[in-house]
This record gives sequence, structure tokens and C-alpha cells, in this order.
Amino acid sequence: MKLHEIAAALGCKLQGDGEIEIRGVAGMEHASAGHLTFLANPKYAPKVKHTQASAILVAEAVAGLPIASLVSENPYLDFARALALFYQPPRPPAGIHPMASVAATAQVGEGCSIGAFAAIGEHVRIGRNAVIHPHVVLYEGVEIGDDFLAHSHVSVREFCRIGNRVTLQNGVVVGGDGFGFAKRSDGTQFKIVQSGITIVEDDVEIQTLTSIDRATVGETRIKRGAKIDSLVQVGHACTVGEDNIICAQTGLAGSTVLERNVVLAGQVGSSGHLTVHEGAVVYAQSGIGGDVEKGARISGSPAFAANEWLRAVTAFSKLPEILKTVRELKRKVG
Repeated sequence: MKLHEIAAALGCKLQGDGEIEIRGVAGMEHASAGHLTFLANPKYAPKVKHTQASAILVAEAVAGLPIASLVSENPYLDFARALALFYQPPRPPAGIHPMASVAATAQVGEGCSIGAFAAIGEHVRIGRNAVIHPHVVLYEGVEIGDDFLAHSHVSVREFCRIGNRVTLQNGVVVGGDGFGFAKRSDGTQFKIVQSGITIVEDDVEIQTLTSIDRATVGETRIKRGAKIDSLVQVGHACTVGEDNIICAQTGLAGSTVLERNVVLAGQVGSSGHLTVHEGAVVYAQSGIGGDVEKGARISGSPAFAANEWLRAVTAFSKLPEILKTVRELKRKVG
């Protein structure tokens, strides 16, 4: 594509030669001639002079740039949009593969593609334009909206509901049993039937090998626009709020409630029956033991205010020296 065509598609202001031919996009350090790159953080501006890219997305016009530029209000977002201009994952043709198993009572919408060895259970309803790759299993009574994408080895358990434009990456399990057992008087465990369901709302994406448990009673709900990374465990009766970001290896114990725009970094753990309020950010490897205030930033285990945690962790390595000093002072006083 010509650079001026990309500028028009993205709604960016062009500075420089619009006739440059762009054949792809790449990060600043890996770009070569014919690539479009981006500068989202001004602190990396000195690296621009070393890039081999032919053009760059920037947040504001920069004097003396050695390459053409596209001025964007959000360079990182427009870089992602530009990437989509050059690469779209292959889409299998519409139709049901002869080696797929589709129950006679299932309803499959127009334009759907169902791959080999997929299994679609009784009374399943699938909207239009779904892509269901090989070895996907939809249990009885599952309801799915339009533009669903399920990669191989996804399982959606009985009676769960999924909205429109939902993407489930390889190995995701939606609606597996919640972890519920009651101890008998002799110490053995009695399994509690997990009679609730899991509901995944519109525009959710869930990455590989993540498990969203069904509720014991009621529902587990993933709300609109939430993005959940790989190897995440969402326990029974949890609520994940709108536009949440949950990073890899995070675990939410049962009945955790995340309000909208919450960010949980990698390896966060949450004890159950608590609420993380709107806009909170929980840093990596934190342990959440109680409610988190709106807009808070917390860290550590047990987690507390991130700015205090930074001071505490700085002091931690000095504790042996401090303890030695205290002991010496006690000896002198004594």
C-alpha cells in the first residue's frame, strides 16, 4: 500500500512522501525498508534516527525526522489498525465438515464454518458467521451469538451462554465445574453439584488454556469487552467487569467481583467474596485479601498501596543491617 492510502485509512495526518510503498509493519528496532513503525512513548524518540523503517506513526509532529511520518492521536492503536491492513488470519470456508458431529436438534446460523471432529451437542444454538475449528466441543444447550471464533480444543459446557464477537483461543474451557466440596463427618469429601452456568458477554476474548468455572448456583459472568490472558483461573460465581484486563497465571477464588476497567497483572491471586472496584490496578504477583477501593493501585502479598509497597520493598533488603544496628543499640542502652 502507498503511505497516503494508509494515512487515509487510519485518519492520520501525513508528513513526507505519500508515495512510499509500505509492505508491512514492524517494531522500531526490527523494521526495515518498506515497513511502517510507531513511536508511542516519547522517551524512545532518540531511537528513531536508528530505525530502518520507511515511515513512522507518531503522536505529534517531530521536526527533523529522517523518515515520513503519520501523526496520530493514538500511535499504538493505529499501529494495531495498520497491522490489520496487512495481515488477517486465514478463515476456513463456510460449511460443516463431513467429519464433524452436529446433533439433529442443533441450530447453526448462516455462514458458519464447523471443522473436522468438532462436536455440537443437542439443542445448541449458534448465530451467524461462527468459525469453529477442529476438535471444539459444545455441550448440550449451549447458546452462542454471531461472529463466534473458537480455536481447536475449546470446550463450552452445558447450558452456558456466549454473546456476539467472542473469541476463545486454543484449550479454553467455559463452564467447567466449580471447585466445590463439602466435608462429611468421616473426613471424606462430598462433591457439590455445580448447577449454575457461565455467561460470556459480547466482545470478550479469552486466551489459551484458561478456565472459566460455572457457578454452584446462579452464574459466573464475564462482562462485555473483558480480555483474559492465558492460564487464568476464574472461579465459580465470579464476575469479571467490562473492559477488564486480566494477565496470565492469575487466579480468582469463588465470588470475586471485578468492576469495570480493572487491571490485574500477571500471577495475581484473589481470595473469594471480595470486590475490586472500578479502575483499580493490581500489580504482578500481588495477593488480594479484601476489597480494593475505586482507582487504587496496589501491590505485594498481602497487597497494599503500591507507592507504600515500593518503599517497603526497598527497605526489605536493608532489614539485616537495621536489625544488627538495633541489637547494638540495645546492648549499649542495656
